[in-house]
Amino acid sequence: MPDAAAVSIIPYRPDHAAAWRSLNEDWLVAGGYALEAKDQLVLSDPQGVILDRGGHIFIAERDGAPVGCCSLMAMADGGFEVGKMAVTEAARGLNLGWRLLEACEAAARATGAPRLYLETNAAQTHAIALYRRFGFVDLPAQPTPYARCNVWMEKPL
Repeated sequence: MPDAAAVSIIPYRPDHAAAWRSLNEDWLVAGGYALEAKDQLVLSDPQGVILDRGGHIFIAERDGAPVGCCSLMAMADGGFEVGKMAVTEAARGLNLGWRLLEACEAAARATGAPRLYLETNAAQTHAIALYRRFGFVDLPAQPTPYARCNVWMEKPL
């Protein structure tokens, strides 16, 4: 079994761009989802769409190779949307989803954000279970640019 301690959660660097795109495209395609317009925008320009607008991206690296990722997109209410969480098949079971969420929460709290918010699909049962364990609660339907979204959640901070 791989060692979870050998994985580091680090801030995104420009040399992560290809891994950022492939990690996310892989889970979207594997889930049977289309790459939507907002996906294309976020995956093709993470610097401009996320980081330059006050957001964050975290990369899980094992032996220098990206094996997971997650982003925080700044929201108008001062909160952050958690998105684009992915972990490679080979790195599953190492608690990386939890560790990526911890990095997101710490970054959001450091800004005084009131909440974390996310959108997902009901078919993502493992992710939804993780989010609930992490303290996210269900919300009623919200406006979304994603056709695949049918679950909305938040975690007040």
